Amino acid sequence: MSPTPPARRLRLGLPRRVFSQVLLMQVAIAAGVAVLATGLFLAPLSDQLDDQAMRRALAIAQTTAQQPGLAEEVRDTPPSPNGPVQREAERIRKATQAEYIVVMDWRGVRWSHTDPKQIGGIVSTDPGQALAGKEVMEIDSGTLGRSARGKVPLRDSDGTVVGAVSVGIAYDSVRARLIHAIPGLLAYAGGALAVGALAAWLISRRVQRQTRDLAFSDIASLLSEREAMLHGIREGVVALDRTGRIRLVNDEAQRLLGIGDAVVGRSPDEALGAGRTADVLAGRVAGTDLLTVRGQRVLVANRMPTDDGGAVATLRDRTELEQLGRELDSTRGLIDALRAQDHEHANRMHTLLGLLELEMYDDAVEFVGEVVGDHRATAEQVTERIEDPLLAALLVGKATVAAERGVALWVSDRTRLPDRLIDPQGLVTVVGNLVDNALDAVAGKPHARVEVELRAEGRTAILRVRDTGPGIPPEHRELIFTEGWSTKKPPAHRERGIGLSLVRRLAERQGGSATVGEAHGGGAEFTVVLPEALAQPGPEPALTVPSAPQTAKEES
Repeated sequence: MSPTPPARRLRLGLPRRVFSQVLLMQVAIAAGVAVLATGLFLAPLSDQLDDQAMRRALAIAQTTAQQPGLAEEVRDTPPSPNGPVQREAERIRKATQAEYIVVMDWRGVRWSHTDPKQIGGIVSTDPGQALAGKEVMEIDSGTLGRSARGKVPLRDSDGTVVGAVSVGIAYDSVRARLIHAIPGLLAYAGGALAVGALAAWLISRRVQRQTRDLAFSDIASLLSEREAMLHGIREGVVALDRTGRIRLVNDEAQRLLGIGDAVVGRSPDEALGAGRTADVLAGRVAGTDLLTVRGQRVLVANRMPTDDGGAVATLRDRTELEQLGRELDSTRGLIDALRAQDHEHANRMHTLLGLLELEMYDDAVEFVGEVVGDHRATAEQVTERIEDPLLAALLVGKATVAAERGVALWVSDRTRLPDRLIDPQGLVTVVGNLVDNALDAVAGKPHARVEVELRAEGRTAILRVRDTGPGIPPEHRELIFTEGWSTKKPPAHRERGIGLSLVRRLAERQGGSATVGEAHGGGAEFTVVLPEALAQPGPEPALTVPSAPQTAKEES
């Protein structure tokens, strides 16, 4: 038999769920406020009722003392249960529902009382202040028990104090009024507590939906995990709120976009400036795996809306992959060119072998000279006009690829570029992209031709690439420099629409420009101006006379 599972211990304390804790705290707060409000209301209510009772007793006493002839009757007649003073006091007592009305002379002898047997006796409480001409309000105990009392002096027509009037209101009636008010007050407090509890429940249900019924510990763990994940992953993450303002940027996004924490609270346009990157983050460009260029980086962006009306955008760095893709394209082109050259070389070797076997030696020599001369002329033509070795090698290779694709690649007679480039790699990227696009545009067309012109004007490098292709329509001459825009089908290993965007970015980064227009005779002509692309020419090196060699004696 399996062992009996241990009984669970009863755990006391706050519930773990946010919904339950918020509900419990809000109900506790509502109950506490209701109890406090009830107590604060009841505490002054008792004093207010006492004050009202004493003022009522004082008013009755004042009214009684002002009755005409009452003072003379106290002064001129003896105290009697059936006397006029007793009759008048009882009449007023019954009319006002007071507990008692006692009229006394200046010695404190009663002339009226609820109990006729007390008439003629001395009052039980000190009437000194009233007999001294003062009005008194108090809560005190006498022969009839505890009561709220009002005492006033009794004056004759000359204003002389001849006695006093004391009126009492039963204190039990005051307490009864207080007790009678408590149920209604508790009912109001209970109603307020019920409304507060209902509001607390509704708010807690909203909190439950928003927190996905998680516990506070779960939320704390999620926040810790989110911080670790956001700052640890190698993808950029940008979160935006429902108004389109940035509310979170992780470390990788700051690195890729070249921004800092100060952009939090700003819109993408304010943080990044106008451009495709800001459009992608703001959601003005729809789609998946959207290409954009930020500085010299090629980024792939995806944007996902969130339930609260905001969005989260992820960024991946495709710069190295894009460069590898371009190198792969170039490598494939060179491989195709080498394969074609190998085939052509075999044909030429067979031709040369045939000429030798036919003993046509002069023709063989002439044939070899023509073949070698063509390649040598192309290389010499490039190196004479372009002194930078990287650019010269690039154009020689592109000329070979162009020849195999049936395209004539020419270097313009106006080309003159000294070996003083500050950033030859950047210019290689620009020239390579423009020549590749030109070759793609004219491939397969009759009399296909691409012309490259590179010249220096002071420290400014000017590049023009012309082709005999279909040209660029005027309405597309700005769109072609936009990231991701292309009319060509992308290859499997990378996206299209990056090369021309990089060309313009590289030109603008150096304070230059990249434009396209119509070439003479049709086709497209791309012009790139790069100010300060060349270093200042250095001074001519001074001629030095070599010193005479030292003799052995001088060396020793």
